[in-house]
Amino acid sequence: MNNFVETCNRIFHSAVADYHKTDHVDAPMICPFREGSIEFDLYHKTWIDTVQWHLEDIIRDPQIAPLEALAIKRRIDHSNQERTDLVERIDSYFWEKYHTVTPQPEARINTESPAWAIDRLSILHVKLWHMQEQVERTDVSAEQHDKCAAKLAILQEQMGDMTTSIRQLLEDYESGKRIMKVYRQMKMYNDPTLNPVLYKTKG
Repeated sequence: MNNFVETCNRIFHSAVADYHKTDHVDAPMICPFREGSIEFDLYHKTWIDTVQWHLEDIIRDPQIAPLEALAIKRRIDHSNQERTDLVERIDSYFWEKYHTVTPQPEARINTESPAWAIDRLSILHVKLWHMQEQVERTDVSAEQHDKCAAKLAILQEQMGDMTTSIRQLLEDYESGKRIMKVYRQMKMYNDPTLNPVLYKTKG
């Protein structure tokens, strides 16, 4: 797994770059990887993140029509659920790989599963891309440019730190220094049997 995080970084960057070839929230995803593979899921994950980034921009337009805003809000809600389902599928990949590893006597439990850490790495790629865009703008003041450049430097540092920490986390799972556990999100508001606003209006 030494190269897994590097593979993630390459795929994440590629997905963000591919989205911006059209830069349109309704552009179809054309993934270069086989559906069902971990690479496909990683690419799909960042595509969702990138589309949602732009939906969040659109919905903040002060001139947006209320019905359009509502439609986009519901699209974002659907996107969040799709993202959660996808992260949990990636966690299943790690579970299959590591759950049979015998933990060392002093093994610890991590605060989050590996796929949720990778989720944050994916979103960081989206942030980096867009902060780089801001740094390259020529229609802003020197002060704004410098602020964005400083933020970009922080994001780049965070990218290095996250890459290292996730690599170390996976190494710890592989060696038994950490215990592999996966908790599902169990979100209730999208479930018509668990959200009282939905199940009380049935029938």
